[in-house]
Amino acid sequence: MPIPGNPLAYTLVYALESPRGPVLIDAGWQHEDAWTALTGGLATFGIDVADVHGVVVTHFHPDHAGLAGRVREASGGWIAMHSADADIVRLFNSVDRARRTGIEHASMKRAGASAAELEGFAGGGGRVDPPAIPDRELSDGDMIDLPGRKLRAIHTPGHSPGHICLHLEDADRIFTGDHVLPRITPHIGLYPYDTPDVDPLGEFLGSLGRIGEMTVDEVLPAHQYRFADLPARVREIVEHHEERLGEVTALLSASPTTLWDVAAGLTWRHPWTEMPMEARRMATGEAAAHLRTLENRGLVRRADAGDLLAFTLAG
Repeated sequence: MPIPGNPLAYTLVYALESPRGPVLIDAGWQHEDAWTALTGGLATFGIDVADVHGVVVTHFHPDHAGLAGRVREASGGWIAMHSADADIVRLFNSVDRARRTGIEHASMKRAGASAAELEGFAGGGGRVDPPAIPDRELSDGDMIDLPGRKLRAIHTPGHSPGHICLHLEDADRIFTGDHVLPRITPHIGLYPYDTPDVDPLGEFLGSLGRIGEMTVDEVLPAHQYRFADLPARVREIVEHHEERLGEVTALLSASPTTLWDVAAGLTWRHPWTEMPMEARRMATGEAAAHLRTLENRGLVRRADAGDLLAFTLAG
């Protein structure tokens, strides 16, 4: 299903058969082109969207949860997601776009972004409507309402607090959402950048270790393509983040370095100077997540410079 204007290009949405109608894994971006792709894809198998029994959302991001509400309206089916992401969806539905943009603006200013950089920033949360609030909330190990099949939720936080993978136990396949992708790594960010007592990257690495112990016949991600050898791909992703942690550490010294300067010093797909502000905002969230893991490992410490978030090497 297409994601207009996004470099990911599309989301893979899966339909699992059951006597009560199909259960969808994710629902795609909220856009008419995506809706046409969804209804047309189901029709290829003789399925009307009105037949859908439910939608289980791997995580709340708009390319996964965007059309879940429209599917529910068309079918009367349920929407399910992990309780941690359900909390975020409720928050998004209670906070208007202007306030979300204000929070993002303040976070980047505290990270060290200049007034000139922030001028005209419209906010990353203002492009799409918040996802639909789910009817059902899931926990780790819960079985999905998929009559005649065995589909189990596995809590894999990191890319989002409530990200889940789904193990189809009767067919030995795992649907990994964005947690494990065949060629790219998911965005792991900390928002706001100084949120206390959370470690998204640490949680991601921990849940990767758990998933990496599984041997399944096939891995079905939400982007790119299906693949095999889940443990090998997990090892590659872990190695990537360990290298990234080393790159972050190399940018620090005994003198405080702002979060913004750390993000600007890292290697990205495009040069920092050519990145739009929304891309810089997300890059800074990723830098913040890596710094939090380094803090928890005792290698880095906070050393704020006035109102600015800053870090030094520990010791």
